[in-house]
Amino acid sequence: MTETWTPASWRNKPIRQVPAYPDPAKLAAMEGKIGSYPPLVFAGEARRLKAQLALVQDGRAIVLQGGDCAESFADFNANSIRDTFRVLLQMAVVLTYGAAVPVVKMGRMAGQYAKPRSSETETKNDETLLTYRGDIINGPEFDAATRAPDPQRMEMGYFQSAGTMNLLRAFASGGYADLHEVNRWNLGFVERSPLAERYQELSGRIDETLAFMAACGMTSNTTREMRETDFFISHEALLLPYEQALTRVDSTSGDTYACSAHFLWIGDRTRQPDGAHVEFLRGVKNPIGIKVGPSTDPDELLRLIDILNPRDEPGRLTLICRMGADKVERLLPPVLRAVKKDGRRAVWLCDPMHGNTISSNAGVKTRSFDAILSEVRSFFDIHTAEDSWAGGVHIEMTGQNVTECIGGAHGLTMMDLGGRYETFCDPRLNAEQSLELAFLVAEELKARRHPGRTHAVAAQ
Repeated sequence: MTETWTPASWRNKPIRQVPAYPDPAKLAAMEGKIGSYPPLVFAGEARRLKAQLALVQDGRAIVLQGGDCAESFADFNANSIRDTFRVLLQMAVVLTYGAAVPVVKMGRMAGQYAKPRSSETETKNDETLLTYRGDIINGPEFDAATRAPDPQRMEMGYFQSAGTMNLLRAFASGGYADLHEVNRWNLGFVERSPLAERYQELSGRIDETLAFMAACGMTSNTTREMRETDFFISHEALLLPYEQALTRVDSTSGDTYACSAHFLWIGDRTRQPDGAHVEFLRGVKNPIGIKVGPSTDPDELLRLIDILNPRDEPGRLTLICRMGADKVERLLPPVLRAVKKDGRRAVWLCDPMHGNTISSNAGVKTRSFDAILSEVRSFFDIHTAEDSWAGGVHIEMTGQNVTECIGGAHGLTMMDLGGRYETFCDPRLNAEQSLELAFLVAEELKARRHPGRTHAVAAQ
């Protein structure tokens, strides 16, 4: 692209998945109001994340990105934020041990309030209304007034994101992330798990490693990295009026950053090379991602890479693959080979959630834990075969023990979905399933460090 970029240049491009607000003047007023508010994140933090993602790109770290499908205004409370953060910390400790490299931690938190939808409308009992698009746009209740897009919701999204970000910063730096505490939580999980014997060796070795480090004088009191952690926030850059309103020029570098999150991604439905979402993200300096789904054409992906990362900056671009367990072995290799052949480099993540959604007999959406694990395993196998670095996982999960995905060690079935099915959008892994996934992936990563060993997860 040769046109001059500005934070507003996306308005001259074709756009998808953005609502038609009934009152443009009200929308413009709200954009101006949010534009006067402080940024939610800072340019220096985004640069630090980009540097860490450059390590992932080089095979010296992995990514754990997780959180809600779509955050809910009603679920905004300290306990919910803490519990999701806690599970991500627990998963990160296990994955660090399995991969023997640092884990870059990103939450789908503090801004994941908008969702793309496959249909503009929804019909119930012969009544047709606008589709629910996430709390920052409209409400989930099935009535005309609630489903009307309301710009006032952007302000609520901003303030709840600010509150969430404030609490996450406190948890990350105030001692809650202490490695010894996190590992004790993991030991408790292993004792409760039906697969306790399987996970005991790994959790015990982590405990031994921490004890050895303490004997060498590396404790929470002497080593910052033992008691604090970096934690970054991310969401899909879908609602562009909101994203533009929170765009700022960094006073130290003069570069432009989207200050609604450290990391933003373009969804599978909005990655058109000539579209508004690509236009917006090509000009901000944040690290960014592209969802790579089954319909991805390798040539079009190369064009997107040229647009979004023309200088091939390390850590700038992440490709988040969401093929489905039954398609990944066929569809991912050609895409991976095309990017490698073109000499382009990126972080590669596996999103094993979006390609594995099914419906129960009652029409309730769910996902199979076995399918999720299968896609993750295939993702790592393909990268190993192609001499490429599998950079990590991107999952939809919660710190609560909901019953939205079937399977896992506790054997949730379709009959269990009604127990605690709480999502307004897509089903999430619960706390137990998320930790189980971390242990199984850690086994896989540990086996790959020792090629002569039999893969522990291969026989599952």
